[in-house]
Formats: sequence, structure tokens, C-alpha cells
Amino acid sequence: METLLDGFVFLEGPRWHEDRLYFSDMWGHAVYSASEGGDVTKVADVPGRPSGLNFLPDGRLIVVSMADRKLFEISKAGSLSEYADLSDIIDSDINDSVVDKAGNIYVGSFGYDLFANEEPKLASMAIVEKNGSVGIAADGLNFPNGAVISPSGDTLICAETFGHCLTAFSMNSTGQLTNRRVWADLGEHTPDGICLDAEGAIWVASFVTGVFLRVQEGGKITEEISVEGKRAVACNLGGADGCTLFGITFEGEIEDIGGEAKKARVEICRVEVPTASSP
Repeated sequence: METLLDGFVFLEGPRWHEDRLYFSDMWGHAVYSASEGGDVTKVADVPGRPSGLNFLPDGRLIVVSMADRKLFEISKAGSLSEYADLSDIIDSDINDSVVDKAGNIYVGSFGYDLFANEEPKLASMAIVEKNGSVGIAADGLNFPNGAVISPSGDTLICAETFGHCLTAFSMNSTGQLTNRRVWADLGEHTPDGICLDAEGAIWVASFVTGVFLRVQEGGKITEEISVEGKRAVACNLGGADGCTLFGITFEGEIEDIGGEAKKARVEICRVEVPTASSP
């Protein structure tokens, strides 16, 4: 992979939208966008630590604010307005997210205070419905993180980071999740951010093992890209033809997250199968 952008603290949530890559600098407390050539613009300041980004069907941008467990709409001028409050149903940091075609947003959570070295606990995935109501979509998950939705809209797949697997759910017409099952057992790998390609395979950023993997249902790994000496945090497919893999990397350990050193990058490489535009 080649470096496209550097000089960030800790990046998350890459999304390709209307010819630009959007991403969150979680510990830099801001959301940015960049052209395929690397021209960067700050989109908004997000004091509560931004993570997952979601473009609603009408084009509005919604950001996950981790620390206050809220979602905010970002205006074109960069101001924030509250979109949903999950603090009554989630008691830990919220994290990555995905939006379906109807505008329902699914949000993962930590389940415990990772940065304070609390004892790990299972966590929930919340749903923010298009009408603004909030609820629990699934629980008993081992650090639910990045997620994708199939083009048909009937399957959601999320990364259980410390469960070392991708977990699938069936989605009904109202967006509820049922029929939980293992989509891929990833062994030693720890899936963080993920994205879907046009053949139904999933690109996985594995934080602990420092690799980006292309995985098919059942767990077959067809591609593996190492970022030796760094952590693979998240990824998204985009670019003019959908065949650029944007990989978020971090040159540090879990305990280094939350510092002020600028150790995060956006790296890129070319792949053969284009994006399926999720997340």
C-alpha cells in the first residue's frame, strides 16, 4: 500500500461518497474529506470523538459521537445538531455504524471502557430508525464494530472484533435483525472496520495482526495485504472506478490510542473487484 494522507491522530470510519473519501479523526476530534488525489478539507469539529459516518438517503451526513453516545447531523457549514441520543440504552462508548437504504442506522458499542482497561463484557448493537426512535437491534456481541449491508438489503454483517469473526443477521422489512449466524470465522484475526465488494466478499481490517484481508462467506481468505509495523484499522472501496482500497492504518498499540501523537494514515492500493457501496 502507498500513503495517500498522514498527520492524523487516530482515524476511523472511511466512506467514499460523491467523489470524495470522508473519515473521522477520533482523537483529533474532527471529520475530514479528501479527493482521490489527497486534497483534504475539514468537514466539522466533533468534540465527543467521531467514529462511524452515515449518508442518509437524502444525502445528509450523520456522525457517531462516541463519548456522549449520540449521533449528530453535520450541516454543510460544519455545524452539529443532535440526531439521536443512545445514552439511555447504551452505557459504553458507541463506535462504527452502517445505514440501510431506508435510512435506519445500526451502531456498534464497546460494552466496557476499553481505554481504562476494564474487564471485557459483551455489547449491543443499537438501531436508530428513520423516524428517530432508538432501540437495541442485537445484543451479546463481542465488541461489535464495522458493519455492511448486502445490496439486496436483507442481510447485515458485522465484525465482532474480539470474537474473531464476522456475524450475519437477516433483516426484515422494518430493519429488525434475526437469524444470527457466523458468516466467517477469522481465527487469529481481529476484524475492525470492513467493507463489501461487488462479488459479495468483505475486505477486513484486522487491528491486532496488522493486515487487510479479502474474505468470502465461510471464511476463505482470497487476498492478504500486510502493513508490517502498523495496525489495520478500517477500510473502504472507492475512487473513480470503485477499485481503490482506502486503508486506515495506525503506527502504535491499543494503549497508544488516545495520545496526541500523529500516527494515523490513509493508505491506498488497487484491487480487481469494485465496491458494493457499503458502508
